[in-house]
Amino acid sequence: MSKKIILTGDRPTGKLHLGHYVGSLRERVRLQNSNEYDEIYIMIADAQALTDHAGTPAAVRENIFEVALDYLGVGLDPQRSTIFIQSQLPQLFELTTYYMNLVTVSRLERNPTVKAEIAQKGFETSIPAGFLCYPVSQAADITAFDATTVPVGEDQTPMLEQTREIVRKFNDVYGGGQSILIEPDILLPSSDVCKRLPGLDGKAKMSKTLGNAIYLSDEADVVAQKVQTMYTDPTHIKVSDPGHVEGNVVFTYLDAFCSDTATVTEMKEHYQRGGLGDVKVKKYLIEVLEETLEPIRRRRKAYEHRPDEVMSMLRTGTTKARNKAAEVLARVKRSMKINYFD
Repeated sequence: MSKKIILTGDRPTGKLHLGHYVGSLRERVRLQNSNEYDEIYIMIADAQALTDHAGTPAAVRENIFEVALDYLGVGLDPQRSTIFIQSQLPQLFELTTYYMNLVTVSRLERNPTVKAEIAQKGFETSIPAGFLCYPVSQAADITAFDATTVPVGEDQTPMLEQTREIVRKFNDVYGGGQSILIEPDILLPSSDVCKRLPGLDGKAKMSKTLGNAIYLSDEADVVAQKVQTMYTDPTHIKVSDPGHVEGNVVFTYLDAFCSDTATVTEMKEHYQRGGLGDVKVKKYLIEVLEETLEPIRRRRKAYEHRPDEVMSMLRTGTTKARNKAAEVLARVKRSMKINYFD
């Protein structure tokens, strides 16, 4: 039976937030602890971060440590999950070069995720070539570990489809009837509300760029202040007014984080018929979020004071990941008949 292998990761463009947590981190910890998978690789994608942060490499470098702390804070265990730094694996860039010959520029430009991010970042006609090609780089990242499953947020679905296309093309051109590369399956969050957690303003997904995020490292008082600013129902002026829960960010977050669904259901009904104020609902959400964030914050702080241990963990994981990627690259080069000195 073939191995079940996971590859997932994050770009180190800042500390991770609640959107990352419900969209992927919480599920990663569950998968890690389920013992359903033979290998789990978690990548800090610094090379991808540089595709649109090339002018601030020092910030990317600093964020690698911050993301590693967030990983350890949420409960990822380096003994069970291999955490590594993307740029330290030259095999990934060699695979990217070979895969770029299997995809057209127009196909990359049609990728919905790339199109959305180009618009968001205002690149217009000044698109960095590395940014346009990062779906190809992502295909290299996934296939380099023979990943069978890739847990991602809903917005990354087009990226996974691009990887699957590249795998099929590679196997067709170089496989000779065999599957040299594995076509991965996507694993989305089970709950719709977790597929794309809105920002505090309710207008877009949570992100550092938009300044509408609650970070996993935020102190309790900061979390409370941010919750107080959350978008609710603008028509719910008086406590006695009937309110709407659809589009009300506070209730969206309760759906995502509160395990006591009976209480949330009762609060929704009370809010809709009137008599329940936003202040009380927000106070309850603050308590719910603190149940999630307090242990994460505590673990994170413990590692924050042991930077050498964190870097040693990253070094060990990167070495292990490099060895795995080297095996896959050798197989790819054999199938392409460019293993001249074997």
